[in-house]
Amino acid sequence: MEFRLHGANPEKLYELFGLQMPERLYDFSTNTNAVAQRGGFVPDLRAALEDYPDDECLALRALLAEATGAAPENILVTSGSNESIYLIASYEAARENRILQPVYGEYLRALKNFGAAPLNILDLRAAKLPAEGAVWLCNPCNPTGGFIPDGELDEIAARHPRTLFIVDEAYRDFIWTDETLAPYRPRPNVVRLRSLTKTYNLCGARIGYILADAEMTERLRRRQPSWSVSGLAQQAALFFLADATLLRRTKDYYAAEMPRLISAVNGAGFPTLPSCVNYFLAAVDDDERFIRFMLERGIVVRHTRNFPGLDGRYVRIAARTRPENDILLAAMEDYR
Repeated sequence: MEFRLHGANPEKLYELFGLQMPERLYDFSTNTNAVAQRGGFVPDLRAALEDYPDDECLALRALLAEATGAAPENILVTSGSNESIYLIASYEAARENRILQPVYGEYLRALKNFGAAPLNILDLRAAKLPAEGAVWLCNPCNPTGGFIPDGELDEIAARHPRTLFIVDEAYRDFIWTDETLAPYRPRPNVVRLRSLTKTYNLCGARIGYILADAEMTERLRRRQPSWSVSGLAQQAALFFLADATLLRRTKDYYAAEMPRLISAVNGAGFPTLPSCVNYFLAAVDDDERFIRFMLERGIVVRHTRNFPGLDGRYVRIAARTRPENDILLAAMEDYR
């Protein structure tokens, strides 16, 4: 059976398995924020639909600068992480590229689309990195939930000044362990990708941003299509970024819920890999049988067949609300 590249769109997974999708679904395949609530947002639809959006995203960049400590010129707003990835891939495809695996499949897809033939590496610390090229990594890692400390990553980047490190930090806001997170400071050879889609649960809006030195953001801006970020997406991001308590509430929730959930999954007979974020990998004996079993109960999990080194031996599970997590746990107990 050939699975789709990504999670989400559960109706397509049900179609693949030849199953009728129930009205009530519990989607554990997408790593979005169980704490973020969309209530209260009333978009100005006239402006969003009739007016051209701000092509420089000035108001949003100002708010992001305040939130991250970066200067506005260090920020390029994009229509989500995928646009960020494709912009950078278009710029870096002619050089040597390495991808730290296992990881999100869109890096490879983007580089191949621009004619590159990237090589995989499995250990950033031990790998021979290109003297002049690019290294792609997700930190925290999707799908494993592993994390390379900021200080260690800075040291590696400093030892390779002519190598560009593209660090996808889409899940940084979900770190619930006691990691020391350094404030942002620009480095000429480090580009950071961040996602508002995941943190604020705005999957349909598609919005994220790049943090880099001003020279790099300007180079990438020239490659970005005009009006790339919709007015509606900018409105939503401005509204939800104003919630100063969300990131704290997010960490508090996952710091309490993740140890409970992971412990229960292990106790049900599904060994897990260590994770510092809102998702984790659980080992399964037969991924196709397990996924079908869950779908029949209205539960969607993420396969790992397209992640090098995982090859379907695990499923990825993203935590949801506690009552929903309990429904998942009951189904996993029934599977055994």
